[in-house]
Amino acid sequence: MGYSFTSRDVDYLDSAAGRDALSAVGERALTPATMLRDLDTLRRDYGDRTAALVETVRLRRRAAAKLDDAAGWLFTDDALQQATPSLVARHRARRLAGRAVHDVTCSVGAELAALRRECPAVLGSDLDRVRLAMAAHNLADAPNVALLQADALRPCSTGTVVIADPARRAGGRRTHDPDRLQPPLPQLLAVHRDRDLVVKCAPGLDFDRFALRRPDAQPLPARVDRTAADGYEGLSWDGEVEVVSLDGAVREACLWSRGLTESGVTRRATVLRSDGSSWSLTDAEPDDLPEREPGTWLVDPDGAVVRAGLVRHYAARYGLWQLDPRIAYLTGDTVPPGVRGFRVLDRLEFREKALRAELQRRDCGPLEILIRGVDVDPDALRRRIKPRGSTPHTVVITRIGRTATAFVCETPPAR
Repeated sequence: MGYSFTSRDVDYLDSAAGRDALSAVGERALTPATMLRDLDTLRRDYGDRTAALVETVRLRRRAAAKLDDAAGWLFTDDALQQATPSLVARHRARRLAGRAVHDVTCSVGAELAALRRECPAVLGSDLDRVRLAMAAHNLADAPNVALLQADALRPCSTGTVVIADPARRAGGRRTHDPDRLQPPLPQLLAVHRDRDLVVKCAPGLDFDRFALRRPDAQPLPARVDRTAADGYEGLSWDGEVEVVSLDGAVREACLWSRGLTESGVTRRATVLRSDGSSWSLTDAEPDDLPEREPGTWLVDPDGAVVRAGLVRHYAARYGLWQLDPRIAYLTGDTVPPGVRGFRVLDRLEFREKALRAELQRRDCGPLEILIRGVDVDPDALRRRIKPRGSTPHTVVITRIGRTATAFVCETPPAR
């Protein structure tokens, strides 16, 4: 759970004495091997301030991989965990460029830091006084940002786009139940239903249960136990659902109200890279595909494409087709730029004995096994196959119709 900061802690950390102390503590290793020795020394120098100082230094070190220009920021552990990565926040801010924005769950200000560069006026509010004090410290050099204490479910601004990022922990554990988010998603949407609204959500929410889709769109892959999730009844969304990945990892889904998106778009996948490149795909694009036998290559689309239900649209854009309409693997005779494709060497009905023999014949050594749509444990299968050769291979095991099929492929270089 991390250290529980108080307003007194923030006042001290924001003072000249606190800044000097943080600089000194930052010179300590603070690793598991040195922590006890470091704490003994620091307690002699800083007494009961030590815990706040050490936690702040450790959080700043963790933040370096996620947030830009946050070396001098203040955080709580939960706030840093939920903070939007800077590249993702900047993407969202660019979509809102020129608009006045109110972040009603601003926390320590990670979203505000991106918005201030694109939006002429930015308001941040939160119920947590400690996090607001941290946000004031973190954004002290942002003249176009104002902060106030307010409840996200009690509107206190007009003429702004409302942004919200409900907390995704309940009772100390992550939740995918919309009713258990803080604030609850159904209430948040209802309270701000007449406003331009952006809501950041975890991609594990089952959007297919409440977000409208084009009639011909694919359903989203279910990631929620529908018997356990009870917060969807009566919940509806008629705007856009955008799923965003960063460097191949799905980071978030974002709800955009109709006034903030293009006509006819209900689903969007956005793929961001740390090198600054990006691309997007929407359900307004064509999704007509040929029915053909597997081609030379197998392609596993980015997770944002899969979670957004845009596999067919992605295939149509790049001249690919599906192995099976229920499976996200695609096939074709070329590989889209920047994508890790698998060149097919052989295809056989999946039977373990036959697969083992084929891999031995090919002098298979390092073996990557990818599974989709088939109940097979790849680690257990690898142990049973016992590859002892020298040539790396990748085996893709999936289902085509009712048949479990194994594709023996070259192992592509890592991206």
